[in-house]
Amino acid sequence: MRWLIFLAVLVAAGFLLTKKLNPVGTNLPPMAVEYLPGADPYTLGQPAVIEFWATWCPPCRESIAHLNELLHQCSDINLQIIGLTEEDEETVTKFRKSTVMEYSVALDKDNVLSRHFAVRGIPYAVLVDPLGKVRWAGHPAELNKFAINEALR
Repeated sequence: MRWLIFLAVLVAAGFLLTKKLNPVGTNLPPMAVEYLPGADPYTLGQPAVIEFWATWCPPCRESIAHLNELLHQCSDINLQIIGLTEEDEETVTKFRKSTVMEYSVALDKDNVLSRHFAVRGIPYAVLVDPLGKVRWAGHPAELNKFAINEALR
C-alpha cells in the first residue's frame, strides 16, 4: 500500500512539474519589469514574443539579429518583441551601444517572469497572442513568420 501511495505522489509531482515547465495555454502574468529608455511597453491586444536573454550569453547574442529580422517580417501583424534580462541597466546599455536591438528591452530585476516561466536556460522565448495567452515556447531561433502565424491561429 505504501508503494502505491508513493507512486501516486510521484506521478502527481511529475504532472505538476510538466505543467509548470510548459507554459503553452497559460496567461502571461503582469509585466512587472523596468523598460529601458526608448522601449515600448508590452501592450495587450498585440501578439508578442517575450525573450529571456543576457549580454554574456553567446547564443543570446546570436539570436538578436534573428529577432530584429523577425520584427520586420511580422510588421503586418504588429508583433511586439521584448527582450528580458536579469542584468543591470548599465551593463545592458553598454552592450546595446555596440549591438543593435531594434525591439524593446526590459529588466526583470526580481526574476519574476523568469521564475514564472521556470526558465532553465537562455535564450528562451514565449509567443503570446493578442489576448495574453502563451501559444508557443522554446528557443527563439525556432521562430519564423510561418511558425508565429500557425501558433496564433
